[in-house]
Amino acid sequence: MIIPVRRLAAVCALGAALTACGTSAAPRTGRPAAPAPSSASASASAGPSVSPSAEPSRAPTLAPGPAGLTPVFENGPRTLGRTVALTFDADMTADQGPRAARGEHFDNPGLISALRGLKVPATVFMTGRWAEEYPAEARSIGRDPLFEVANHSYSHYAFTDDCYGLPTVSEDRMRADVERAYTAFREAGVPNAMPYFRFPGGCYDRRALRAVGGLGVTAVQWDVVSGDAFATDADAVAREVLDGVRPGSVVVMHCTRSAAPVTERAVRAIVPELRRRGYRFVKVSELIGASRGRS
Repeated sequence: MIIPVRRLAAVCALGAALTACGTSAAPRTGRPAAPAPSSASASASAGPSVSPSAEPSRAPTLAPGPAGLTPVFENGPRTLGRTVALTFDADMTADQGPRAARGEHFDNPGLISALRGLKVPATVFMTGRWAEEYPAEARSIGRDPLFEVANHSYSHYAFTDDCYGLPTVSEDRMRADVERAYTAFREAGVPNAMPYFRFPGGCYDRRALRAVGGLGVTAVQWDVVSGDAFATDADAVAREVLDGVRPGSVVVMHCTRSAAPVTERAVRAIVPELRRRGYRFVKVSELIGASRGRS
């Protein structure tokens, strides 16, 4: 389903929490190669530029919107069976390195292990900064056929003003920020990051959609907010998801121990119950593939 150009009303609670924690500041079937870094993004990168993957995966994307604006995907078809995509944002802002150095955990290997044990496909929206901090984990996720890695920007800075207190990236740096994330994934050893992009905080407007247009990405939002960011009650998170899921739903959760400490426990409750209800877990790519040509 393509949704109108607008500022998404659903709250990505983690965006607000990052500031509270002290953060400054016609369809297509072929997937283009992950964007090569522009000269601007290459100069900002810590390492040399890396050329796009020689063997890009064939991932479905949506056709560009009017005037070439980046298309936006919120959920799959409601009438093609009980499918649901669990998505996990691996958030880390560009300036959180000192907090990681002091022992704060922005990863969640227990959650990834649980998904593997439960055999649940999932899409991980990763920031480039996260991939730089945890390259072995990024590589492990990216090479596991159970998962797909998608782009959540390099910096996790907002692409609009007034986005839950997140620092903002200027319009002339938006495209470079997305490209720099793809560079970070390649340098970490992620072989084929998907052509999907999730705006930090879920915030976007026409200016942002225009800025990342031409990259060949589909912007992926969600229709179910789990409420796992800084939650302490796993049962409450599970109830929020179970009450909100419909066929074709995209659920937003987080893959960050310090910011979403009960997500693993919530997932262990959510998965068996949704399976009992007849749901099949899929990656975002399958929902987008099923959505092409449908509204």
